Amino acid sequence: MFRHLLPVAAAIVCGATLMPRAAAAEEVVVFAAASMKTALDQVATDFKTATGNDVTISYAGSNTLAKQIQDGAPADVFISASVDWMDAVEKNGDVVDGARVDLLGNKLVLVAHDGDAAPVTIDGNFDLKGALDGGKLAMAMVDSVPAGQYGKQSLTKLGLWDSVQGSVAQADNVRAALALVSTGEAPYGIVYATDAAADPNVKVVGTFPDDSHDPIIYPAALLKTAADPADKAFFEALRAAPADEIFTKNGFTTLD
Repeated sequence: MFRHLLPVAAAIVCGATLMPRAAAAEEVVVFAAASMKTALDQVATDFKTATGNDVTISYAGSNTLAKQIQDGAPADVFISASVDWMDAVEKNGDVVDGARVDLLGNKLVLVAHDGDAAPVTIDGNFDLKGALDGGKLAMAMVDSVPAGQYGKQSLTKLGLWDSVQGSVAQADNVRAALALVSTGEAPYGIVYATDAAADPNVKVVGTFPDDSHDPIIYPAALLKTAADPADKAFFEALRAAPADEIFTKNGFTTLD
């Protein structure tokens, strides 16, 4: 009886070896500006649902991420809030040729912790120092983090920087600056419009004129350390319709 079963068992084993195996999930490692967290987390979740591939995202100031990439950090995709920091990474030879795009745009706004704070017009006549009333103005690092650089640039052009620079509380990135206002540690802060939209504990009281600072552009690039097909697929997904809708919903401007 057992002798008759041997061919059947052999056939089962043979058939199993011929069946295609499910492809192992790949991991995409993304370095992204802190201001992208709310929107990009959703994009990453949708990508994993659609493809089965994991997306691990490291959020920080663009300057910090750029330096880590230049030092050899194994990232696959980089999204910066600054053209300059992406330029630095590209000049270091870390970007795949032809795999860089200007992905998104943003606005710079003044937010308040007090929900009853009155709207203001941000121009050369705005008494920002008086509005602080002895409190701090939360900003990202003004000499290195893009949001802080844009903020300082705008305040300088409007003639307001000298009066408030001693009152500035600098944070490691724009989300950390937002948290200072959200928790009430600073009455006002300068952040991106998308950050303000992500936190119900702050109120936008004014928008900085676009011509008072350099254009806020988020370039994205595929890095040479990317090795898996999923890396390129995620980079391309950033420009596809589902991601466009998520970015727009979160207050970004999508760019060609």
